[in-house]
Amino acid sequence: MRKLKNEELGRISAEEYNRNKKNPVVLVLDNVRSLNNIGSVFRTADGFRLEKVILCGISTCPPHREIHKTALGAENSVPWQYFATAKEAIEDLRSSGYTIMSVEQAVDSTQLPDLSLNGKTPLALIFGHEVKGVDQEVVDLSDECIEIPQSGTKHSFNISVSVGIVLWEVRAKL
Repeated sequence: MRKLKNEELGRISAEEYNRNKKNPVVLVLDNVRSLNNIGSVFRTADGFRLEKVILCGISTCPPHREIHKTALGAENSVPWQYFATAKEAIEDLRSSGYTIMSVEQAVDSTQLPDLSLNGKTPLALIFGHEVKGVDQEVVDLSDECIEIPQSGTKHSFNISVSVGIVLWEVRAKL
């Protein structure tokens, strides 16, 4: 076995990324405070070729040195948008036909392995504040809540880890 060199990876350019078909998924970051988490989410969104990232509330927007540190330029290839509140973002997404899913521990949430997707309806996945999670008002506006099964002593994963776990499962189901 030999590790591949960067030039052997066949990566597409930012221009090609923008021209190519995207997976019908939008990530909504509601009040995510860590710029490293935001940058990591952009990089993951690029890796899964998502439509865009929506930033809400206190979430910092690019360009920013700390976002770039973990995004490694993905903040320049992945389209993004800002809304003052997640409620505004949800209203906009819903009017465009998106199914709204909050990633949160909630009564009657759907365990991620049990998630069923039809592959035809575009999907908006909402991730909340690193400590407080997704606000109840946003949960109330969601069509469904997805929960990542956990069995350790902690009650949550880091948001950037959660995004990767959820997108891996969503991609497999699409």
